[in-house]
Amino acid sequence: TPPIGRPIDNVSTYVLDAGLCPVPVGVAGELYIAGDGLARGYLNRPGLTAERFVADPYGAPGSRMYRTGDLVRWNTDGEIEYLGRVDDQVKVRGFRIELGEIESVLAAHPDIAQAAVIVREDRPGDKRLVGYVVPAPGAVLDPQALRAHTAESVPEYMVPSAVLVLDVLPLTPNGKLDRRALPAPEFTADSEGRAPRTPQEEILCQVFAEVLGVERVSIDDNFFELGGHSLLAVSLVERLRERGLSVPVRSLFVTPSVAGLATGLDSTDGGASGGSVTVPENGIVEGAQAITPEMVPLAGLSPDEIDRVVAQVPGGAGNIADVYPLAPLQEGILFHHLMSASSGEDAYVLPMALGFDSRERLDEFAGVLQKVVDRHDILRTAVLWEGLREPVQVVCRHAEIPFREVELGQIPDGDVQGVADGLVAVCGSLMDITTAPLVHVTVAEVPGTTRWVALVQVHHLIQDHTAVDVLFAEVQAFLTGRAAELPAPLPFRNFVAQARLGIPVAEHEAFFTDLLGDVTEPTAPFGIVDVRGDGTAVAESRAAVSETTAAAVREAARRLGVSA
Repeated sequence: TPPIGRPIDNVSTYVLDAGLCPVPVGVAGELYIAGDGLARGYLNRPGLTAERFVADPYGAPGSRMYRTGDLVRWNTDGEIEYLGRVDDQVKVRGFRIELGEIESVLAAHPDIAQAAVIVREDRPGDKRLVGYVVPAPGAVLDPQALRAHTAESVPEYMVPSAVLVLDVLPLTPNGKLDRRALPAPEFTADSEGRAPRTPQEEILCQVFAEVLGVERVSIDDNFFELGGHSLLAVSLVERLRERGLSVPVRSLFVTPSVAGLATGLDSTDGGASGGSVTVPENGIVEGAQAITPEMVPLAGLSPDEIDRVVAQVPGGAGNIADVYPLAPLQEGILFHHLMSASSGEDAYVLPMALGFDSRERLDEFAGVLQKVVDRHDILRTAVLWEGLREPVQVVCRHAEIPFREVELGQIPDGDVQGVADGLVAVCGSLMDITTAPLVHVTVAEVPGTTRWVALVQVHHLIQDHTAVDVLFAEVQAFLTGRAAELPAPLPFRNFVAQARLGIPVAEHEAFFTDLLGDVTEPTAPFGIVDVRGDGTAVAESRAAVSETTAAAVREAARRLGVSA
């Protein structure tokens, strides 16, 4: 990477991490500039000034530094190397990805003259990495070979779903990459591939095409080469299950073609070996004013327990759409929630601060967010356990998002970050998980401006990073008039049934007993599990390693099939 030089006289430059701490030599961080030559701000733009001109923790009291948004690092010669833009960091399917890292791998190929990678969302909620390359003079590029080349250097989730070969990369009048002019990839199946030969292959081909958004699929087409990824794999498996075919997700990664899956397909497996699971139907019909044990077969509640559940739900039985137990991962999260509640903190309440340029835009967002909550049963879910043999989750027919406006004192005009920090302090990190929805919104106005900040809090019991991506993708779809394109939501009860009914507990225990052999105590190194309480008070320390060591760790992780 070519260096961009050193700071000039009377100018200070910092390379800082997200916590405004200096990063070691060779480690990427954001470039901040301070000193006598720094401007006072943007003319008549107090919001942008507050966002970009921030307090300088390393300068004189009251001094400011400018947040450039450039991703850089120091080299061993004391010079700064430019790596890209901070806003080129994206999150796809829960993974935070540096697009420049993928571009560097592609550009290092001897037959490539230029490379660019972007995230496309040509279908609502379906984000995909797409690479664009310009061949070197006289070179002929094979897109699939380039994907394989990239997979040798980065994890699977960073491999572009498609690589398009262009004559030139489109540029704006300013000479920068024109991302909007980059063409959308066309994921097309092999027109000469074999047609389905059996009814099962016919169903597989149909569902492959539906999930991938292509016109047709042959039995030899590769699911992942047509743009498939892990989230679409889960959707595919669920749709096949609805059609009566049992395909474990693992099988799709091993044999990602219709022909390969059909070979080992067994739609008559009743679930004893982890295949398909017959999910009991939800017996609660809309308008029911009473609930009996037969209506909630997954929950296994007695009449007395059902009465306790109904008594805790606003609107009573008429507002209950379903009741079922927790999935195994949810049970662990509930345990930690109960253990930490007495301390006044809950690490599983995830805050997200969003900025709006007007109250009108904020109100529009709030209304659309409610529509997304109305679509998904998991977002209208509460968790109850008092007086029950085991905890259950209750899906409400309607659950209105708690929306609260607060006034924050002692916040300077235009200080967006100050408002966001104030909202976090006011709201805390505790949430009543017995009342749906486990999505709360608290808002405050930015003093001296027309801007507003909304703090959206969501409990990890009902979402993870992937679900957050889906939630905001659907919000965007509603805001841009594409709500009709959204796929039908999948009922969360099916995932719970699969997790609890698919493989017997005894089989799980036997598998891990055989796997772990005679291990009778934790084997984690360096005493990292020797903590008190829930571990939230444990201090974290970071140390940079050389590029050689980092590459060796990644290679070992890739070889062992673990994350790093």
